[in-house]
Amino acid sequence: MPSTLTLTVDQARRLAVGAQCLASPGPVSMEQVLRRLRCLQLDPIDVVARSHLLVLWSRLGSYDRAELDTRLWKERSLFEFWAHAASIVLTEDYPIHQIMMRGFPAGDSPHARVVRDWLTANERLRLHILERLDEAGPLPTGGFDDLAEVPWQSSGWTAGRNVERMLDFLWRQGTVMVAGRDGRRRLWGLAERCLPDWTDREPLSSSEAVARAAEHALRALGVARPADIEQHFIRNRYPDLPVALAALERAGRVHRVRLGSADAEAWYIHDDALPFLEAPDDGFSRTVLLSPFDNLICDRARTERLWDFVFRTEMYVPRAKRRYGYYVLPVLHGERLIGRIAPRFDRRAAVLTVEGVYAEPDAPASAAEPVAEAVAALAAFLGARTITYGGPVPDAWRAALHAR
Repeated sequence: MPSTLTLTVDQARRLAVGAQCLASPGPVSMEQVLRRLRCLQLDPIDVVARSHLLVLWSRLGSYDRAELDTRLWKERSLFEFWAHAASIVLTEDYPIHQIMMRGFPAGDSPHARVVRDWLTANERLRLHILERLDEAGPLPTGGFDDLAEVPWQSSGWTAGRNVERMLDFLWRQGTVMVAGRDGRRRLWGLAERCLPDWTDREPLSSSEAVARAAEHALRALGVARPADIEQHFIRNRYPDLPVALAALERAGRVHRVRLGSADAEAWYIHDDALPFLEAPDDGFSRTVLLSPFDNLICDRARTERLWDFVFRTEMYVPRAKRRYGYYVLPVLHGERLIGRIAPRFDRRAAVLTVEGVYAEPDAPASAAEPVAEAVAALAAFLGARTITYGGPVPDAWRAALHAR
């Protein structure tokens, strides 16, 4: 491959969509999706469904949700940890995540110093949690006494939640893990009892971990600048990334490219992604709805730069100031982001209410039927018997949407 290859924006979008398992035909297994994405962000809001379930649905369509639970709690090939946010990650990536565990809390920032001081002051609480887990096995947060001698100080919701803070810090250190879930409640267990025997516990050097993580991130991104890699997978934990990329380039694992003739900034593509450059046009014909925390768009700045699509969550914006809605799903049509919908699912009534449908200015009228099919597919996935529309709908899409 020429070292001076120049990609168009359309090619870059196709690389991203293909790398994210969103091209057509879709992947055949959950295994393929998990190994490509490397992480599924967890979020407690389920106005429609939990985010990680939506991310899998966008790629697999209907799937057996029990398979994910089996991988998490029986096979233990997945576990919950901090990637670019609280996420489900692969156990085979444990050596990469172990870098954060060994160093937490890292750095000399005011927050890191506060955490270190608080942990030192509350050794009694730490030992109590570990002793309880050793004796009783997995326990919910309420299974521990608050033995903190110095309360956690915060201006937010975590103020005074000492047991929760200690569990969170022990989780980030890799001392405890989420051993299971009772509905929404996390059940905490000792990490040594949660990890399967086959887990690779051999420590990696920081440079080895960064190289592995950078390859994973670049495979998932399709094409990216170093700044994009920094924001993906293990966000902001890529020390000496330029050194790692240079070594990968020398080894032929990654290639430097340009995006557009006027852009002098260095972009990279992984060797594994090169086949997507040859994908036929009809390989990008799917229309799917994306979770607001989907891996394709989790970096808002990159989403705006590559797709000219401004996306912000409005959950914490006062109702009167929201532009689109409380919970909004972007619409991916081929390699383009052409709009968004604001759905809400009433589980008791089995009704999916779409509180608004918003098309981008250049969204094609011909997308009406595919968008309607995507909404119907979401309703089927949720188990909704009825779809209702209670807000604005683009004129060009109205007939197709209301026909469902």
